Amino acid sequence: MQTNFTAAQLANPDIAASEQILRSCVHCGFCTATCPTYALLGDELDSPRGRIYLIKDMLENDRPATAEVVKHVDRCLSCLSCMTTCPSGVNYMHLVDHARHHIEATYRRPWADRALRRVLAAVLPSPALFRLALRAAALGQPFSRYLPTRLRAMLALAPARLPAPSPVSRPQIFPATGPRLRRVAILAGCAQQVLAPQINEATVRLLTRHGCEVVVANGGGCCGALTHHLGQGGHDAARANILAWQREIASGGLDAIVMNASGCGTMVKDYGFMFRNDPQLAAPAAQVSALAQDITELMASIGLRPSALTPSQRVAYHSACSLQHGQKITNEPKQLLKQAGFTVLDVPEGHLCCGSAGTYNLLQPEIAGKLRDRKVMNIKSTAPDLIAAGNIGCLTQIASGTQLPVVHTVELLDWATGGPKPAALG
Repeated sequence: MQTNFTAAQLANPDIAASEQILRSCVHCGFCTATCPTYALLGDELDSPRGRIYLIKDMLENDRPATAEVVKHVDRCLSCLSCMTTCPSGVNYMHLVDHARHHIEATYRRPWADRALRRVLAAVLPSPALFRLALRAAALGQPFSRYLPTRLRAMLALAPARLPAPSPVSRPQIFPATGPRLRRVAILAGCAQQVLAPQINEATVRLLTRHGCEVVVANGGGCCGALTHHLGQGGHDAARANILAWQREIASGGLDAIVMNASGCGTMVKDYGFMFRNDPQLAAPAAQVSALAQDITELMASIGLRPSALTPSQRVAYHSACSLQHGQKITNEPKQLLKQAGFTVLDVPEGHLCCGSAGTYNLLQPEIAGKLRDRKVMNIKSTAPDLIAAGNIGCLTQIASGTQLPVVHTVELLDWATGGPKPAALG
């Protein structure tokens, strides 16, 4: 794609990076075939190619975002399916993130939209505030019919009962069972530790059982993805994690930094790019990104212990977009589940998003609902006993559309190697 940025514009490192991304696009349109919003809406401007044209025009002419640009960029899930399909290697993720930050800086949204986005950016990354909000949501559910569509969608996703906070999420060290083979840090996360603390608990059991000393670093927290993809920063949260893990690297060394929420994993693996122009954090951020691994990525390299049970369950494996498209991890989770003894079923249209996409199902509930229903229909066509996925957003979204048990992949691996049976399986 030909670009016409001025030398003054290209002096801005963010513009320079986006210009290189734009120049790599050859207009081929392969991305339209796998874009969920284009598949649903059939509008070229709701495809990656269409959004690229809108973003190019906005950035190249150095103009504030218009309502049309905002509408179509907001409809993007950031599922990154287009990046898997693209033969030219267009880094759409960095381009659309730049566009979102430009929108936030130059466009004044309606007050209700601004208020909702600010609330989400403040509440979701904070476990304490998120827990309080979910309790309030449970009280408000009987009155949901009187609320606007977005608020109804938020209440519908709120669980009827919240699990108690888990001590596993507090800063501490869990010793390896038997000889220590590796020392790893895990990200306790934000929303996940409130909605499903059993995932972190299963992760710690699985890792320590396989010879890993597990560190929950003091000072770590939300990965920053939620606010970053809202165009509201994310750098402060990322910086806190980098510094927390750097202290652990300096004190005892780390062989890996383990993520059990694939959205967080994609974000942490991008810290090096986020801080590439920061003279103090560029090298530490790049080191953190290099150490980051999804839990299934690490377990595949360690090797799974022989299964302690002979499961007969048929598992429909939903490959989270941030795992298969963002991190290019596709085979490891399925192979581990097969090694554990489960029958793993491939879901038709597995490349399409379930509609969760961070805060997307809260901000675009109608499109998200259609994608969820399409995903659930494809899952049910495989006649599974249960559903497994590697991202808390996907688990929550899919569970809202089916009565089938929905569990994290790590819960099944933990169970198969000596841990407790996941509660969702009864």
